[in-house]
Amino acid sequence: MSETPPNTLQYRFDGPEDAPVLILGPSLGTTWHMWDRQVPELAQQWRVLRFDLPGHGGAPAYPAGSVSELSARLLATLDGLGVHRFGYAGCALGGAVGIELALRHPERLASLAVVAASPRFGTADEFRQRGVIVRTNGLDPIARTSPDRWFTGGFAAAQPAITEWAVQMVRTTDPGCYIAACEALAGFDVRPELGRVGVPTLVLVGSEDQVTGPAEARTLVAGIPDARLAVVPGASHLVPVEQPAAVTDLLVRHFSTAWQPAHEPATGQTAIAAAPVKPVLSAPPQAAPIAEIAPAVVPPQQLPGRPDPYDAGLKVRREVLGDAHVERALAQADEFSGDFQEFVTRYAWGEIWDRPGLDRRTRSCVTLTALVAGGHLEELAFHTRAALRNGLTPAEIKEVLLQAAVYCGVPAANSAFRVAQQVIREETTPEA
Repeated sequence: MSETPPNTLQYRFDGPEDAPVLILGPSLGTTWHMWDRQVPELAQQWRVLRFDLPGHGGAPAYPAGSVSELSARLLATLDGLGVHRFGYAGCALGGAVGIELALRHPERLASLAVVAASPRFGTADEFRQRGVIVRTNGLDPIARTSPDRWFTGGFAAAQPAITEWAVQMVRTTDPGCYIAACEALAGFDVRPELGRVGVPTLVLVGSEDQVTGPAEARTLVAGIPDARLAVVPGASHLVPVEQPAAVTDLLVRHFSTAWQPAHEPATGQTAIAAAPVKPVLSAPPQAAPIAEIAPAVVPPQQLPGRPDPYDAGLKVRREVLGDAHVERALAQADEFSGDFQEFVTRYAWGEIWDRPGLDRRTRSCVTLTALVAGGHLEELAFHTRAALRNGLTPAEIKEVLLQAAVYCGVPAANSAFRVAQQVIREETTPEA
């Protein structure tokens, strides 16, 4: 636990003192306890630091009215602890802090995960109106409605103790600090800057999140160059609380395989090595993430001269199509079809999809159009899933198919719309 001057944050540590530091940031109205179910597993590999927002969880009530100010206080806290480089995972407002760090202080950040986040949270008026409600009526109205925003109805009904914990957590927050945090969200808009986020990023969202849902998550994935999407079924806004095993699984995978080394040896700072890869937890079947995170790929023996594109191709293929699809394709390969699978991996994915001339969103648009033209509906189905994973929204996929209708023919587009509509329903409709 910490003693907290005005320019720092209340924090606690868990895990080995000599391990790489991983920071967990809370959402508006919550405390560091929202991450309780993740800490035991994460603390086996990382020195986990959790912090409270000002006026939350008994932290001193020094309001911070912008995301940049919250980020500055976190960095001041870390500077005081001698922590220079770290991984970061944050939920909602905590996710905004992570994006801010990646944009303004990239030399500090080794890897990033944002949960239930957005490059812009609703509209400024929405959060300022919430501030008006708190000024007029206190936090009780916000506290009583928090479970509706944070959890699915089934979870709230089945977990009354957690629901009551959520209500009390908001009720005990300092009203002035809550209002200041609303102002911070009202002023946060980094949509034009997402392309400058240069660290490996996991974007994680609950399939039933009505606050910052899959659409906002896909906006982040579309804008951040090295971002991957994970949609957790059966979860609303506070995904780490509602589906703790799935979130822990995803965070372990991401931070075990995507820890970027320091870029500035001249500063005298020593880069923190990535935590060793360990067996991944298995999430319960109902909590299995829709979008899987590609594990590290061990490169095959390379021939002299030009590097073999197979290893890069397999990595890209997994990232675009998902582990499950690629594993099925490779498992079904036999003596007859194995050479073809190797050919596709090496040349389609390693030579073409991995070229820097087009981003993956654009390549998905081109691929969908070509598949419509050729009438390849089975491949259109899994490339529609790939397009969603690459950051295209359902509305953008519709525009691609309308464009294809003009140049490829209405009958071809009619069949394509049926296939794509079914895939989009499967990917965006919450599971019962």
